Amino acid sequence: MILSLLLGIILGAVSVIFALENVTTVTVTLINWQVSAPLALILLGSMLCGIIVTLLVLLPSVIRDELYLSTLKRQKKETEDELTRYRVAHPDTVVVAPVTV
Repeated sequence: MILSLLLGIILGAVSVIFALENVTTVTVTLINWQVSAPLALILLGSMLCGIIVTLLVLLPSVIRDELYLSTLKRQKKETEDELTRYRVAHPDTVVVAPVTV
């Protein structure tokens, strides 16, 4: 937690220094669309677009993993409930405790 906070502070400081040193205005052209802005804003906007695309690509696998994890948790609870019912029904039988990870 502290490491990520320090990394965020350092990254923020580097971003501010980068923006202050790159104030030259540039023009970006895409087909008939033109944008004139400081170089730092253009580069930061490009990085932001890259981050958004990356998150959109990763989103399906994150959702799939969460669904799989919830299924495993439900199955674990059902198995524990079944073991509890068995222990109540057969109190004289020795049952080995489940291994928890």
